[in-house]
Amino acid sequence: MQPWPGTPYPLGATWDGAGTNFALFSEVAEQVDLCLFGSDGAETCIPLREVDAFVWHGYLPGVGPGQRYGYRVRGTWDPIEGHRCNPVKLLLDPYGKAIEGQVRLGEAVFGEDRRFSRYRRSGLDSAPFMPVNVVIDPYFDWADDRPPRTPYHETVIYEAHVRGLTKLHPALPESERGTYRGLSHPAVIEHLVGLGVTAIELMPVHQFVSESGLSERGLSNYWGYNTIGFFAPHNAYAAANQPGAQVVEFKAMVAGLHEAGIEVILDVVYNHTAEGNHLGPTLSFRGIDNAAYYRLQDDDYRYYVDYAGTGNTLLMRHPHVLQMIMDSLRYWVTEMHVDGFRFDSAAALARELQDVDRLSAFFDLVQQDPVVSQVKLIAEPWDVGMGGYQVGNFPPLWTEWNGKYRDTVRDFWRGEPGTLSEFASRLTGSSDLYATSGRRPVASVNFVTCHDGFTLADLVSYGRKHNQANGEDNRDGSDDNRSWNCGVEGPTGDPAIRALRARQQRNFLATLFCSQGVPVLLAGDEIGRTQHGNNNAYCQDNETSWVDWEQADSDLLEFVRALSDLRREHPVFRRRRFFRGQPTGRPEIPDIVWFTPSGSEMGNQEWSTPRAHAMAVFLNGDALTEPGPRGERLRDDSFLLLFNPGPDTVSFTMPEPSYGSAWETVVDTAMGQRKDKVRAGQPIQLDPHSLCFLRRS
Repeated sequence: MQPWPGTPYPLGATWDGAGTNFALFSEVAEQVDLCLFGSDGAETCIPLREVDAFVWHGYLPGVGPGQRYGYRVRGTWDPIEGHRCNPVKLLLDPYGKAIEGQVRLGEAVFGEDRRFSRYRRSGLDSAPFMPVNVVIDPYFDWADDRPPRTPYHETVIYEAHVRGLTKLHPALPESERGTYRGLSHPAVIEHLVGLGVTAIELMPVHQFVSESGLSERGLSNYWGYNTIGFFAPHNAYAAANQPGAQVVEFKAMVAGLHEAGIEVILDVVYNHTAEGNHLGPTLSFRGIDNAAYYRLQDDDYRYYVDYAGTGNTLLMRHPHVLQMIMDSLRYWVTEMHVDGFRFDSAAALARELQDVDRLSAFFDLVQQDPVVSQVKLIAEPWDVGMGGYQVGNFPPLWTEWNGKYRDTVRDFWRGEPGTLSEFASRLTGSSDLYATSGRRPVASVNFVTCHDGFTLADLVSYGRKHNQANGEDNRDGSDDNRSWNCGVEGPTGDPAIRALRARQQRNFLATLFCSQGVPVLLAGDEIGRTQHGNNNAYCQDNETSWVDWEQADSDLLEFVRALSDLRREHPVFRRRRFFRGQPTGRPEIPDIVWFTPSGSEMGNQEWSTPRAHAMAVFLNGDALTEPGPRGERLRDDSFLLLFNPGPDTVSFTMPEPSYGSAWETVVDTAMGQRKDKVRAGQPIQLDPHSLCFLRRS
């Protein structure tokens, strides 16, 4: 079979209804063979003769959806110079839209002959141990699908794992549990809508691979931060078993969530790939053009620069790497209809040389791209390299996972001294981090817990990690959990300890939903999910990580629903602009005022007192300065938020009548949702380790 010349773009396999165009970039290749596989596994290799600007391409008439394929690249094998081409290794297409099968790790998938030398090329054919790409039919009937386009200040994000959220859901058919189809099941959508969720942030759904070390321990990569296909939905999350079914099911999932008004945000891993360091397998990029795709050590090209802590880092200053990432992002927006991205270890994407550069080529490309620049862009603003902690330093178009918010809120509620001032800043949108770059409070994506660490129930129940099941002698995972517990770890029959833990969960959740910025709720935290003290469950594809719906804490669920309703109904909790601390409305009272428990305004001495814990904040609903959706001036109720993270009961004196003559309690983490009313100047008792929200009536 002789291919027609075809075209060098688009890269990947593109079916046009009559045949398929194949295009692969490799600057180092001397020959590229397109390998077609029949249903019986028989392989036919077809050399691609056409080369334009290092893109090897050809068109095969009659080849269409369902065709399995891969590549073999003949070229230089010289690890000392950074080149690792090996034609006996079957390679996945970096632009492949679907992948069938899984990698079976063994000697054959490694480019070098590990039995003799890391520098001798292996002669073992890897095809029997490799997955293959599948040509897809891009057509899908989207009907009247429209992106919800929820404004940031109205957004509530729910971080979830496709498999973990649905695997144990009793309302789902067994065949749909752990799948894209299950995620858009009416029972799951009903739960999300009831929580007021406007966006679901999915942990990685790009095709990923488990590491050999995990396989040897009888574990697997559950989280998925080990990508091998930046265009392909992970095939293990498909309910059907047909080639390419994952693409159709993913699109149907997005359409179903959109119909419910829920956006889909993908957690994407563009900083590294599943091929790991110099000891890793040859699955795709390494065998196609190692020196173009990966950042190699300047003084020794045998080894890789590793800013993600996973073995390698993509070479962000190479134009084809940048092109691949931008093409991938556009593909997921235009063809898969996703609404945004959360970029894992995003600081690594900004490293063109050594330092993190906020004006790097990647950010420039995103800024000017007419598609990618219009969706939600969320950075995890750190990596493991020197100078990698970059919270607050991303460009104006971006929002950021605010790690300082997480740390400060945890410190405050565990009673750490000297936290009042920073807690106040985090509660009000972290203007110290974002205002100088022209950003607004929504640049702060707030979270207390996330997939990486303890669940909320475990945060208040464990003082140390319990990761023995990971097989690393409990050395993995963070040691600094900034937790709060009662001195007794794990399950306990003591009702007083259980009550205190439940109160702390409510404190964290109430703080999250009343903070300016964008709240992120970890899936299962609303029903008390536990991982039994494991704070690094990346390899636990079992009941440790799956949401246990049968053990749901219904009281906590109702509390979270009420908090979400409160936030949605009152724009004073989700302002579009930072507080100014100046009189802006009538009466002439500032938009925000901080009080001591005695009812007097906070001064410099009170802010700097190390042992000070309790405080109150007045949010002036009459002083909203941003316009409503139709340009009208917004007004809202005014609220007084009382915080007591200490171990003793605190008596708060209500402010003078100019702030409000009467108040009613709408949230009390110690007593549930009591409806006590209190007048100006009167005292109100706040229990230890609790908060109270009062609305002016």
